[in-house]
Amino acid sequence: MPSGSPVESPPRTSGFKDFLSGAGYLFRGIGWVARRPAQWLFGLIPALIVLVAYVAALGALALNLGDLVGALTPFADDWSSSARSSVRVVAGVTIFGAALFVAILTFTALTLLVGDPFYEAISARVEESEGGAPPEVEVPFLVSVWRALKDAALLGVVAVGFALVFFVCGFLPLVGQTVVPAVAAVVSGYFLASELTSVALERRGVMRRERFALLKRRRPVVLGFGVATFLIFLVPFGAVLAMPGAVAGATLLVRERVAVTPGITGGDSGVPVQG
Repeated sequence: MPSGSPVESPPRTSGFKDFLSGAGYLFRGIGWVARRPAQWLFGLIPALIVLVAYVAALGALALNLGDLVGALTPFADDWSSSARSSVRVVAGVTIFGAALFVAILTFTALTLLVGDPFYEAISARVEESEGGAPPEVEVPFLVSVWRALKDAALLGVVAVGFALVFFVCGFLPLVGQTVVPAVAAVVSGYFLASELTSVALERRGVMRRERFALLKRRRPVVLGFGVATFLIFLVPFGAVLAMPGAVAGATLLVRERVAVTPGITGGDSGVPVQG
């Protein structure tokens, strides 16, 4: 199938059942790598490399958070001690939360970029174990790298934009501590799902714009998978330990619920990828 070919997906569905089904794909993927420890260890390598860089960056932020908060809230210098402390605690939590939000989103994109050969191999093995991988679309190496860099940069810009919005909204009483984190989890989950499914979808010649169109048609199941992944990634070292399973789960999700290739088993609708 040539790159950019039109792709059809199963009809739109909705509902909590699909959301739970989407979350189930993450645990199916984790189960897949758990039965194959060599694949899990193989997939840890790029995640560990990126983790070291992110821990260093977040650690530096934590060490300098007090000074940063003070510089961003000079208006509170003349307030009473309790009011000043309250607003700066909220600001500190919000800043670090926004940084964590950006880190989780960009961690996945950067890890996929660094570990492309690793995760491509895992994804292909998942497909083979489920009945066979589709014919891979041949893309020149430099073109593939450029696309990955461009997608990672775009995701970084979007993540920073959302983080700024969440940072501002974090100061709203009650809403900033309840609604904002929930919305952040949904937004993060959707973009995580997009990044993780890119491995299997690009194998089918589906690029970023078409990828979002396909995922939109399966939004409840995609959100279920993405939000579950986001919550796992919040656990210390969860992003590293679960990354191989998340790639495997995303491959199963693409295979069964997003795009089905003619001649390859799987899928819940019988609607083929065209081309």
